[in-house]
Amino acid sequence: MYVLEGFVEGIVYKSEETGYVVAKVNSKSKQVTVVGTVPFLREGQQVKLSGQIKIHKQFGEQFSIDSCEEILPKSIAGVEKYLSSGIIKGIGPVTAKKMIEHFGDSTLEVLENNIDRLQEIEGIGKKKFDIICQSYLEQHDLQNIMIYFQGYGINHGQCLKIYKSFGSNAKDIIEKDPYLLCREIKGIGFATADRIASLMGIDRESSSRIKSGIEFILGRFCAAGNTFMPKDKVICETAELIGIKDELVEENIYNLVVEEKLYVEKIGKIQGVFLSMYNYSELGITEKISKLSMQNYQTINTDIQFEIKTFENINGITFAESQKEAIEGAFNNGIEIITGGPGTGKTTIIKSIIEIYENQGMKVLLAAPTGRAAKRMTQSTGRNAKTIHRLLDITAEDEPDDMMKERMMEEPLGADVVIIDEASMIDIFLMHNLLKAIGMGTRLIIVGDVDQLPSVGAGNVLKDLIRSTLIKVVRLKEIFRQGAESLIITNAHRINEGKMPFLNRKDSDFFFIQNENVNEILNVVLDLVNRRLPSFNKNWDKRRDIQVLSPMKKGILGVINLNDRLQEILNPPIQGKRERKQKNNILREGDKVMQTKNNYSIKWTAYNDEDRIDGEGIFNGDMGFIQGISHDGRNLTVMFDDDKKVIYNVENMEELELAYAITIHKSQGSEFKVVIIPSFMGSPFLMNRNLLYTGITRAKELVTVVGYQRALNYMVTNSTSAERYSSLESRIKELLSNEILE
Repeated sequence: MYVLEGFVEGIVYKSEETGYVVAKVNSKSKQVTVVGTVPFLREGQQVKLSGQIKIHKQFGEQFSIDSCEEILPKSIAGVEKYLSSGIIKGIGPVTAKKMIEHFGDSTLEVLENNIDRLQEIEGIGKKKFDIICQSYLEQHDLQNIMIYFQGYGINHGQCLKIYKSFGSNAKDIIEKDPYLLCREIKGIGFATADRIASLMGIDRESSSRIKSGIEFILGRFCAAGNTFMPKDKVICETAELIGIKDELVEENIYNLVVEEKLYVEKIGKIQGVFLSMYNYSELGITEKISKLSMQNYQTINTDIQFEIKTFENINGITFAESQKEAIEGAFNNGIEIITGGPGTGKTTIIKSIIEIYENQGMKVLLAAPTGRAAKRMTQSTGRNAKTIHRLLDITAEDEPDDMMKERMMEEPLGADVVIIDEASMIDIFLMHNLLKAIGMGTRLIIVGDVDQLPSVGAGNVLKDLIRSTLIKVVRLKEIFRQGAESLIITNAHRINEGKMPFLNRKDSDFFFIQNENVNEILNVVLDLVNRRLPSFNKNWDKRRDIQVLSPMKKGILGVINLNDRLQEILNPPIQGKRERKQKNNILREGDKVMQTKNNYSIKWTAYNDEDRIDGEGIFNGDMGFIQGISHDGRNLTVMFDDDKKVIYNVENMEELELAYAITIHKSQGSEFKVVIIPSFMGSPFLMNRNLLYTGITRAKELVTVVGYQRALNYMVTNSTSAERYSSLESRIKELLSNEILE
């Protein structure tokens, strides 16, 4: 730890949002560049900084600030110079001189303890006094709060969030209930709040501590995809976490139920404990699904079978009976689910449904959960498809991790039918918001592959809706001519049936390279991407068209290490190519990157012919390439696959990760020309049939699996996966049963 004392000569960069600053500090006749989250740092301050000296690849030596203390001047001349610097809004050289003349060496004491006396000075009226007072108090309060909470190990950025959430009374508020930190401040977990509470002397059996522990356990459980947690597990895990008796946990569960923060409900034979937002979303889905499915819809004034025959003749195809059933169901039901694997004709069915509706002058809206999936839907249908977020016009300054901002719209979506593709990716919050926007009388067609991995977010929506028996479901199983010619599609269906895929058939699009040494597997993967596959097909761009998919993040064959190694080969550092260190990555001009969270407020620009289009929102899973990095490294430009150009600043750059390799979970809804999957032994709950099937079905032209054959065998035969606790199926069945009894 180093200590630096000096005068703030200038502020190079400052974010009002995060408080991150880059400044020049004069210390002992030497100018030092300092960086860190110090929102109260201003030009003209005398400061004492603690921190570390770090070497930035592009900008050289920098002092990284851990803590900052302002040193107030002691001489009258020093005080006048300090106030004249503009550090307090409303006080310039003239006002500073008047203050010194009026208060002398008591000037700073007046500011600290009796600021109302400034109104004694001629020229400081009420308006100017209010400006001075607000500026001084904000800086003073923020500085005191940051110094106070830093003593408990809270970093600068979190201190700023505390101040923004609780204001000048933050210290008093948190001392009464330190667990507000983990409930209200993003980035502060239960363990940190519990440690601070212990230092403050909070009783280990306090209600606030127990309630926070319960909510933490539930939040962690639901972050893994569940919508509720069995009550006995909540009690057991909370008691173990905070070291108290089971009875106290159970008592506080019911206290939270009384406060309407939790709900306890019997789901089958399980007593389920719900956080309120999960309960609210599942109830909302249940209610709207039942209304839509049971409503009497306007009869389509046409002969559907004749329309199907006409479509077949025009397109030179013959639909299977299950496909005809799916098309007819789209007109005879308020809601229909069409599910099937690759090559079963889902896209052709969607096109037929759209054309028949449009022939009747009816409006059809198309959407998918991700930008990539929406783009593929647009390309395959010839109609504009949007992300569900964009369709619903969901916007927010910052999306909470656990729940989307609710859609507030006066009018429902103006359409006769809404078709949603890649529905396996939809979680309960997105489905709830979608259903709220569907007006009565609008048909909803849900298309997806139920055998793919479930959504990253909470719930098992597509599977639960199918199992509920309330909605018309058509399962497509027959593989059609073009699909039957592809070993990718054939093997995907074989894997889904628990059968080993066909390997290394001549002139096929599915290959397996056996190797049981992880380091050698890594080298084979790197060579395939860089040399062998681009040589095999000159049309494949090694960065754009070839995607490595791994089951996990960590380890030699995890995406973190794969990205580091692939970046070395595909986009090495060269003179003149700018780069920036971001978390554990180096982001470099030309790198392939992925957006890792939904950001509704980030702005983008795109061009349609010569027309400029401006919009907001880049979503989790969107991929693109870094076009440029500014000279000072504060801005970074990414061109995404759907031709949206986004300029990132230092606050939101952390939402980007390298994407030469991504997890199979992150690949959902995407399609790549070539997919490479390393095969190795891992967790039984992760290395399963569902995961392998999802990875293989991401490929359009070629799949290459590299690694252990026994790992491949294991994944094919392992149909088990971590079971999700969700209640949507149960709720719908219960509602249906009650309506039948009535």
